[in-house]
Amino acid sequence: MSADGTSRLATAELPDARTLKRWFVTTNHKDVGLLYVGTSLFFLVFGGVLALLMRTQLWVSRAPGEGLLGPAAYNQAVSAHGLLMVFWFLSPLAIGLANYVVPLQIGAKDLAFPRLNALSYWLYLFSGLLFGVSFFQGTSFSGGWTMYAPLNVPTFMPSLGATTSVFALILFTASVTVGGVNFITTIHRMRAKGLSLWRMPLFTWTILLTVWMMLFAFAALLAALLVLSSDRVLGTMYFAQSSPGGALLWTHLFWFFGHPEVYIVFFPALGVMAEVFQTFTGRRIVGRKWFIAAMILVAVQSFFVWMHHMFLTSISLNVKTIFMATTIGISLPFDLMVFALIYTLKKGDTRFSTPFLFNFGALVLFILGGITGVFLGAVVLDYEFRGTYWVVAHFHYVMVGGVTALIGGIYYWFPKFTGRMYDEFLGKVHFAMYFVGFNLLYFPMFVAWETPRRVFAYQTSLEPWHQLATVGGFLLGSSFLVMFYNLYRSAWAGEEAPDDPWEYASTAEWAVPSPPPLENYEGYPDYTEGELRFLDEETVRAAHDESSAPVGAAAADGGTVVRREGVTPPATAVDTEHDGHESHASVWPVVVAAGAFLTLLGASGIRQGSLVDGTAGGVYLGLLVSGAVVTLGSLVAMTAEPFDGPVVAWAAKWPFGDVENTKLGMWVFLASDVVLFGAFVGAYAFVRVAYGWQSWHDLIPAAHVPLPGLINTYLLLTSSFSVVVAMVAAREEKPRLLIGSLVATFALGVGFLINKALEWQHLFHVHEAAFPTGWDLSTNIASSTFYLTTGLHGAHVAVGLLITLYMIGRASRGAYLGNDEPIEYFGLYWHFVDVVWLFLFPLFYIL
Repeated sequence: MSADGTSRLATAELPDARTLKRWFVTTNHKDVGLLYVGTSLFFLVFGGVLALLMRTQLWVSRAPGEGLLGPAAYNQAVSAHGLLMVFWFLSPLAIGLANYVVPLQIGAKDLAFPRLNALSYWLYLFSGLLFGVSFFQGTSFSGGWTMYAPLNVPTFMPSLGATTSVFALILFTASVTVGGVNFITTIHRMRAKGLSLWRMPLFTWTILLTVWMMLFAFAALLAALLVLSSDRVLGTMYFAQSSPGGALLWTHLFWFFGHPEVYIVFFPALGVMAEVFQTFTGRRIVGRKWFIAAMILVAVQSFFVWMHHMFLTSISLNVKTIFMATTIGISLPFDLMVFALIYTLKKGDTRFSTPFLFNFGALVLFILGGITGVFLGAVVLDYEFRGTYWVVAHFHYVMVGGVTALIGGIYYWFPKFTGRMYDEFLGKVHFAMYFVGFNLLYFPMFVAWETPRRVFAYQTSLEPWHQLATVGGFLLGSSFLVMFYNLYRSAWAGEEAPDDPWEYASTAEWAVPSPPPLENYEGYPDYTEGELRFLDEETVRAAHDESSAPVGAAAADGGTVVRREGVTPPATAVDTEHDGHESHASVWPVVVAAGAFLTLLGASGIRQGSLVDGTAGGVYLGLLVSGAVVTLGSLVAMTAEPFDGPVVAWAAKWPFGDVENTKLGMWVFLASDVVLFGAFVGAYAFVRVAYGWQSWHDLIPAAHVPLPGLINTYLLLTSSFSVVVAMVAAREEKPRLLIGSLVATFALGVGFLINKALEWQHLFHVHEAAFPTGWDLSTNIASSTFYLTTGLHGAHVAVGLLITLYMIGRASRGAYLGNDEPIEYFGLYWHFVDVVWLFLFPLFYIL
């Protein structure tokens, strides 16, 4: 097909960008990236307004009831500000830039799973809307962004809005997981030929490490949120005051996520810094390989320092000392990266454009934040500083320092996004206001460090410093008005930008028009010669004929751009793995996310196992049921929808060259599920040890016998065998055996759930002296851990049964014959569920 014909076909699939419909159905990575960036800036304003309300309250030291905000409103503002900025602004802004830029940098036409990419965005948007709804349900969450137990349970925070806030975070975590699977699969399997991992642009490197960290860190957070939701909605006892070690369990689960989150936020900013420094100094990053190695080391180490947030808890001094050492150790690779950036500046010829100013400012701010953070890594100093504004100041110098670089990234890629240049003068005005406002806001907090966190009463002698900080806060907030005006006006009336407006830009996104065409590249990007070339169909089918000499546009390793004047990329777009053209539109991602929104909003009306009383209870029940129907129906419709993703054989795929995209995506998802179940099993072990390993048996009725678990073990193992038989039948094209095997799998799974339900029913109504009212979810901590952990596993079985039922329907119409891959991918999931049960059975039935 000709390039023109291809373009017309692709455009027909996707409405015009000037129509509203386009933005509801698009799956194109560039559109999704812009949606992410725009939405994250909305949540910046949301969280920023709350911050200004807090600063107004802190103008002078006040007694409860004085000032603009009362104690309850202030607690909500503090908590919502932290949650909005950390979850709904910082990371999504980086993911928005990554959505747009990463496929361009690696030579891909889109992300591996475009509809999942769109779903990730819509889950993110609806999670933020769900959080906003919480303010209209009495009160929102008011226990701080760290959500410490037991303040997070209904005893201390009974409002439905608090439950909705937790559900919003769960929905956001689902978005992160879907997006992480997509980026990992894309970067590992869809790089341009010859673009090895080691030669990838540094921004893409930081995104790859970020999404790997997100995959595992957010799985731990999801476990904590599911447990907290169960405590609030079902009445389990994990974080109740009577639970042994419940408060400490929350801190372990939260900070196992929370500390990697710092690097999850900062790594993309570091990647933007590296790209901008290279472009505006004309120098390759000094020590580039060591820079990458240091990032990898930090990403791994980030999961081994979480307890330095817990120095004030009851953990032993020896453990605290170990984590003090790991905290100091993780600062060393950062020292290397900072010196690499500084030496790059020293050796280059710096041009002080707006993107560079923001990124240079980010480096300065991060150095200050890092140095002050070392204080908190020492046990003795942490005893003094923890719970004070020293922590607030340090945290913002690091986190908002990262935001500074990301704002520079918006300016840097704005010409690529829009095809127009921003106003340089207004950009520098924005930077001046931002940088001065930032330091006026946060540096006085170091001086007024004795101010206690999360309260608005403090020593009156510190009022001048807080007043200075408030002035800085309003100046910082005003600077964004300049940015919004600049970008909005420039997008419509700015000077037209060339494809590459920067003299020394060295990555592949600058080798295509601004803004890029729908599918990014005409032909096949190729790096096997050490620089970016575009190969046509004939060259590809000739197995990369080295005698041809297509255009070179950008060096593969982030070095100096190589250009050949008067040569254009070939006009023929080719595809070697499917005849259909890539699809770019689907309405189902937004419908799935809307259904999930309604489902969780309805579930927020459940308190301690019962719906709220009155008319409101009926409304919540209606939302729950309708949301579940919409979610399930739209998931089925999205699965059945014909959709051609960007499948390209001509790509670098190490180390997963023999693994198809969907299989790799399933592996990555299951890796996060391992952490999820690991957190649940770890929580069980933690509270059991806290209670007493052998004394635990006193909490369990004699009627809780191993036989039902043993029967379920046999049922699941047999069902795994039937899945293998189904895969063989599909490969050998035996339709009756295929359908029969799938039906057997479904029947065995249903048998598992029925047996589990009968066991639960028996235990709920057991009559023993120690348990006269039965053994249900809220009887004690042992019952809570049993029902919730095995219930999570049962939910996985139920999801597998829905998939099995769908596959039976398709198999009855002749699907899968000669193509066993879909059954193999389902088998990976089903076998994983079975393996998990092999761990749960001895833990909950024998030990």
